[in-house]
Amino acid sequence: MTKIGVLSDTHGFLDQKVIKFFSKCDQIWHAGDIGNIKIADTLSEQKILKAVFGNIDGTDVRAAYKQHNRFICEDLDIWITHIGGYPDRYDYRVRQAIYRNPPNIFVCGHSHILKVINDPKINCLHINPGAAGNSGLHNVKTAIRFEIDKKNIQNLEILEIQRR
Repeated sequence: MTKIGVLSDTHGFLDQKVIKFFSKCDQIWHAGDIGNIKIADTLSEQKILKAVFGNIDGTDVRAAYKQHNRFICEDLDIWITHIGGYPDRYDYRVRQAIYRNPPNIFVCGHSHILKVINDPKINCLHINPGAAGNSGLHNVKTAIRFEIDKKNIQNLEILEIQRR
């Protein structure tokens, strides 16, 4: 079993409540707009970090991370990207590939809106963890954690932090 923490859109700010929420996770998945390489370094010091760059990320983050990160976790195919859209509205940059070779879990950020949606057309769990940083129009900072046990996704929890 692998415990996963998922976040996006930190925009250069990492709340200590997020770090505590991820304390028992084995891996952290960051879906872009990290903000600076120090955030990624902080996350990767504690856990295995799987990340992608987002549209606001500079050359430091883009040199360290790719636009897409596709890998296997337990027995599941995972795809992380920053701008991915939603079921029936996938972004043009991923649309053909996701229908041609769908992952089991598709993680993206960008919208700052937390959504966990099953896409029955391609048998894929779509996860957008919302925004964990302070920049943007969102009123609540969010992150997600869950467990993968072979092919089973279980114990999904959401962290909500009110912005002040």
